[in-house]
Amino acid sequence: MSPRGRPLTQSLVVELAAGPGPLIVCGRFEGVDQRVIDARGLEEVSVGDYVLSGGEIAAMALIDACVRLLPGVMGKQASGTDESFSDGLLEYPQYTRPQEFEGRPIPETLISGDHAKVASWRQTEAEALTRARRPDLWARKAGQTTAKKHDGRVTSARPCLIRAPNPQVTAG
Repeated sequence: MSPRGRPLTQSLVVELAAGPGPLIVCGRFEGVDQRVIDARGLEEVSVGDYVLSGGEIAAMALIDACVRLLPGVMGKQASGTDESFSDGLLEYPQYTRPQEFEGRPIPETLISGDHAKVASWRQTEAEALTRARRPDLWARKAGQTTAKKHDGRVTSARPCLIRAPNPQVTAG
C-alpha cells in the first residue's frame, strides 16, 4: 500500500470484489518506481495513515476484504450487509453464549425476542460507538466533512499496493 494512495474503504472493496479483481504490486521500503506507476496507469491505494516495510500484509488485507464478498464465501449472502461500514457506521457490539460471562449478562433487549427492539438497540449502539470511536465516520454519516490538518511531514517508506483501473492494463 502507499501512504499517498486512495484510502481503502468498504465501498472500494465492494467495487473491486464486483470486478475482475485487483492487480496488486507490492513494493519494499521505498515503494514502486514512479515510472512503472505512470507507464501502467496504476492507482495507489492506502490501508491507513501508517507505513509498513512492505506491501504484502496490506495486500493480504485487501485480498481478504474482497474475497469475503464473493458469492458463497460467507455462506449466507446477507452476511456481509449488516456489519461495520455497510451503512457508514461501526457495527454494534456482539454477544454470544453463555448468557452471562464473568457476571456480565447479555443485554435483556437482545434476548427479548422483539425483533423491532433488537434492531433499534443495534442501531443506537452502532451510532454511539461510531460517534465515540470514529468521529470521522460519524461526520460523514451526518453529512458533514471534517478537515484534517497535516503537519507537512512526508513519509519516505512507500510500500505499494496498486490496482489497475482498467482490466486491460497489465504490468509487463
